[in-house]
Amino acid sequence: MTDVIQLLPESVANQIAAGEVVQRPASVVKELLENAIDAGATQLRLMVRDAGKTLIQVVDNGCGMSETDARMSFERHATSKIRDARDLFAIRTMGFRGEALASIAAVAQVELRTRRASEELGTRILIEDSTVKAHEPFSGPAGTSLAVRNLFYNVPARRNFLKSDSVEMRHILDEFQRVAMAHPDLFFSLHHNDQEIFHLPPGNLRQRIVKIFGESLNKKLVPVLEETDVLRISGFVGKPDYFKKARGEQLFFVNKRFIKSNYLHHAVVGAYDDLLPSDAYPFYVLFLDIDPARIDINVHPTKQEIKFDDEKLVYHYLKVTVRHALGSHNITPTLDFEQEPAFTGRPVPMPSLRQESSRTVGSSGNDENRHAENLRRWQQLYEGMNAGGQEEESTTPPSGETEEHFAQPNSFEVMSGAGGNFIDDESGSFSRVQKEPYQIHGHYIVNQIKSGFLLIDQQAASERILYERYLQALQQQAVSTQKALFPKHLELPPADAALLRGILNEINDLGFDVAEFGGNTFIIHGYPDTLPSGREEELLEKVLNQYKENLELELGVTDNLARSMARNAALRRGQMLGVAEMQDLIDQLFACSTPYHSPSGRKCFITIEIDELNKRFSG
Repeated sequence: MTDVIQLLPESVANQIAAGEVVQRPASVVKELLENAIDAGATQLRLMVRDAGKTLIQVVDNGCGMSETDARMSFERHATSKIRDARDLFAIRTMGFRGEALASIAAVAQVELRTRRASEELGTRILIEDSTVKAHEPFSGPAGTSLAVRNLFYNVPARRNFLKSDSVEMRHILDEFQRVAMAHPDLFFSLHHNDQEIFHLPPGNLRQRIVKIFGESLNKKLVPVLEETDVLRISGFVGKPDYFKKARGEQLFFVNKRFIKSNYLHHAVVGAYDDLLPSDAYPFYVLFLDIDPARIDINVHPTKQEIKFDDEKLVYHYLKVTVRHALGSHNITPTLDFEQEPAFTGRPVPMPSLRQESSRTVGSSGNDENRHAENLRRWQQLYEGMNAGGQEEESTTPPSGETEEHFAQPNSFEVMSGAGGNFIDDESGSFSRVQKEPYQIHGHYIVNQIKSGFLLIDQQAASERILYERYLQALQQQAVSTQKALFPKHLELPPADAALLRGILNEINDLGFDVAEFGGNTFIIHGYPDTLPSGREEELLEKVLNQYKENLELELGVTDNLARSMARNAALRRGQMLGVAEMQDLIDQLFACSTPYHSPSGRKCFITIEIDELNKRFSG
């Protein structure tokens, strides 16, 4: 029998390695920028075409390479960062594996131009599919220019898996921002299709954060600084009133290396205690400086996952440090005395403690315990309802309760106030049933039908209605525009400004009248006449954020914008409606082509049959 195990050709081995290191154009951006930083560059320029599919080029003023080093840099496991295994636990550089350039050259056409300042001539190398096509001297500036063209040109299957330009550019922006944030003392610029997106002069961390995320964030930053024997924590967190409903502005750096860690994110969120809604993500850019011997970064090819020798200790230090920073700046919860409970406009009447305690007189010890437990459960239900209906109401009485408890006048008062129904306390039958719709918790709408009733989620229903309306408007360009009395200026972070430029025509098809004003500023001349005046800037920013969240879904610009606009213009939970408004919402929902689900897939309504109710009460 012949031998079957053999060494793979170098080109095949490199393509296999590329599958781990080079996942998309953003992976190339990360590797090239980090190499430039390791080379001591103080100026880094990134040029991109077609979201990196056609060209990714990084030009730096670093130390450059000799002719021999230039050629060796494309060999697998060739690196200047480590010499033996012990160096893996003393790494201060960004790269160290020696795989990046070899992997990139296996799946793209790569041109390297490099010259050391001490030499008159530099070296130019052209590589395609791991094969050197040219190796010659050149005359040019000191430093290195590395251009990667036609990524995955020789691996069509991998190229077909790339997303749209919008998605891939979003990932490139993320990688660029992370590297630039970790090195605020260096100059960075980014051009996409010859248009400058970022121009970041050297400065401090606060200036870099403001340049990347926008001037409006400057007043929302809280500095964080703590130094212990184990680690040093520094950076900024956002004030509690500045948060997002989705991730994207939460950055951890360990020894200036960006990492992802749900565990450490939980520590930061825990430091905010009750200062944030449960579904909110605070802003933070936090740096952890720690002895390299206490961490292991050789966990994943992307180097975005690391292990700590004592993760619980880091968690504790991080949580306490952020909490201390928030406390030292007098950021504490405030009570909003004008906020109304979401579902009735007043607190739910609490069962009288005197009534509850009187029931236990003459009762056995077991009865006393049972009533005490029931009282506790009613207290929980009361608190949950007054907090906005977060607790689920039980469909059956608490254990041991009698019908007498549910016949208390207070209970029927709530029912009559919410639904307009009236009950005869003596006979136990309804004397009048009102068929008009009514709200529960400012969240659901109850509408009676012949077989029972519908329970409608007003937010999901509103999203469905608006989604179909905006989708039709984008297809027919039929939304009318209300001209603003005074045009408003909207300044966006560079990444968001670039995104808005790409979809500006579609935004205006929705009824906006927005034009570029120069730089990252836009001017709003008008807004859809279906929207109230005064919310134009806020709505546009929310639509952009929602649009970014949907990019990975590959919906297409039209569908994505319609969903984003509907999501942000829809009725909110807790928004009180009149009878006419509720009836209009119901009529419009069932005029939709697909009234059953919101664009995100949530049910718009459920049907409760009389037979089902009878079964629930018969048991």
